[in-house]
Amino acid sequence: MALGTDFILNALVREGLSHLFLVPGGLVDPFLPALARHPELKPVVAAHEGGAAYMADGYARASGHFGAALGIGGPGLCNMATAVAAAKTDSSPVLVLSGEVPVVMEGLGGFQDASQATLDDTAVMKPLTRLSMTAVSAANLNHWLRHALTSMWTNPRGPVHLSLTRDVLTGDCAAEHVSVSPYFNGVEPLSLPQARAALNGLGAASDAGPQRIACLAGAGVGDAAAAALLKEVAETWAIPVATTLRAKGVFPEDHDLSLGVFGYAGTRHATNALLTGDLDALIVLGSGLNERDSMHWTLREKLSKAVIIHVNTDMQELTAHSDAAHSVPGSARAFLALMLAEAKTYAAELADAREQRRDWVAKIKSGPRLYDVENMSRSTRPIHPATAIAALRKVYPRDGIVLIDSGAHRAFAGHYWMAYESGTYISATNLGPMGWAVPAAVGVQCARPDRRVAVITGDGCMHMHGIEVQTAARYRLPIIYVVLNNAALGNVWLRAHSLGPVPDELTSLPNHDWAGFARSLGAQGITVEDPEELEDAFGKGLAANATVVIDVKTDKDCPTPVYDFKMAAAAWSYHE
Repeated sequence: MALGTDFILNALVREGLSHLFLVPGGLVDPFLPALARHPELKPVVAAHEGGAAYMADGYARASGHFGAALGIGGPGLCNMATAVAAAKTDSSPVLVLSGEVPVVMEGLGGFQDASQATLDDTAVMKPLTRLSMTAVSAANLNHWLRHALTSMWTNPRGPVHLSLTRDVLTGDCAAEHVSVSPYFNGVEPLSLPQARAALNGLGAASDAGPQRIACLAGAGVGDAAAAALLKEVAETWAIPVATTLRAKGVFPEDHDLSLGVFGYAGTRHATNALLTGDLDALIVLGSGLNERDSMHWTLREKLSKAVIIHVNTDMQELTAHSDAAHSVPGSARAFLALMLAEAKTYAAELADAREQRRDWVAKIKSGPRLYDVENMSRSTRPIHPATAIAALRKVYPRDGIVLIDSGAHRAFAGHYWMAYESGTYISATNLGPMGWAVPAAVGVQCARPDRRVAVITGDGCMHMHGIEVQTAARYRLPIIYVVLNNAALGNVWLRAHSLGPVPDELTSLPNHDWAGFARSLGAQGITVEDPEELEDAFGKGLAANATVVIDVKTDKDCPTPVYDFKMAAAAWSYHE
């Protein structure tokens, strides 16, 4: 027999979690003494409930487990809404726990009552989660917690929410929690008939055999095991690999078969390989083929003569973007394993064209990979964003993890940063909330204390969640925050400033001293105005072994390297 709080915390430990991200408040007071009874679970107190949920999201993405966030219902839970929505759109497994008033007080006008009789927290969260329910008694707590965790892990994965009444937290729970997560370890569902048909169809991709085949790897190849299989498949048959922006790094970008990112902020190599019209087959692994991943939905139009094999666990994405004959419901990892295990049935055709593919890839890669490469080494002031990103890459560890926030810096980082390992480039790419990376990095560093963690963010993002720098500093996390400070809402300003002085003014920001801001929060701060000082500043940040904010004074009038994407968007019409 255990109190509901102890049952929950013990369950989180059994599920493999090491940290719980929270903001204390009256409705979750019973958790505070309970946390003292569970030293295996380290509590991290965020400045804002949204920050706590972002931290849990970052922890989930970096750990291979799920992340957990705790706060009061009502205002606390509503503060988490955007973070939960971002987790849902990126299929990130996050457990959100919110406290609620006792059942006998529901609807009586109690302070911060957000029960089903009033605000109804569960209804607020239902559209944003895979499951949102209220547990009203410690007697059914085990049932609802297991149901929530199962819903969270079932593909497509995503956040879940449990509203916990005071009765649950202070009542006795007689159940013994049995871990749910192991049930999903190694479970790789795959439609074998569809997968085998798709692989056999590779041999008929063209009259001369499948000469020009490429892979487009999405987030479904995000785990290390899937990434290793992708590398083996690519090397076995000399198949070049492009990735989506969110999957950047799942294939080493310095590999001779790497095409880089396709779509938003993509490389010339990826665009030329996938959109020239002479591709025989494209294997799409774990991408939903959304606007940015598909070059504004022009991918299928440009590849009308090619076989497109689409592997995805999300049936809605498959039916929306794929031909039924070449759709493969299931995991990318299982498909790649099958491709290697049953290669005898089609290996001859793939092997015969291996040298032709190498010649084709060499021809593509003989041209420039990136746009505006001169921007990576500019000596001008204010500093060009590409120069700052290139300098950070020079001094940053190869296996270091970088988180990219939302804004113009996302385009510059996506294009100019080189990622070499799965899980080393993390970004909330689908919903893209500004400031996400600042608190998410706390969760990532908690999950991966063995790796260096850095954030590339902007001053607009710091306005939204920069206060979580104090959380990183308070817990002595050695995170480097690189603020590309252009005194503007970068992407918005690039669009708006040409519309007149008022739009220009509305999208401009004060040139804040973010280094001074950091020092006021207990972190270290460095200001860089000269591009010649960038590498030294980043080196000092790495050597400090502390939370460091590096305020890089950058130029706002710098077009982002998304030229291919803009051209595709301008040429595309939904009605044609």
